[in-house]
Amino acid sequence: MSAEQERPRLVPTGTCWCGCGAEAAIGAFFARGHDKIAEAALLAVRFDGSVPRLLHEHGFGPARSVTDEAVRQGMWHACPTDGCDYKGAPAGLRLHLKKPHH
Repeated sequence: MSAEQERPRLVPTGTCWCGCGAEAAIGAFFARGHDKIAEAALLAVRFDGSVPRLLHEHGFGPARSVTDEAVRQGMWHACPTDGCDYKGAPAGLRLHLKKPHH
């Protein structure tokens, strides 16, 4: 069984998942902008508000790239242009490829 099959499917409930109680749009987990509020609050609660602490606790840092791991797992993609080091989510890569670069 794959890791994806082991995780429960999350379903939007109509209420913002940051815990504010606001209504979320149909199919959305958060009220507009509240995903970033929830992300910052989680960092504060679990990782002293520090992205470096979050990365370290999950085994990432200067010696092990989290962006390389995202590409390896197929969640992100690397720019196919020779000499370009960009890595990002599919939507980000599409935007990146529209910009002139070497």
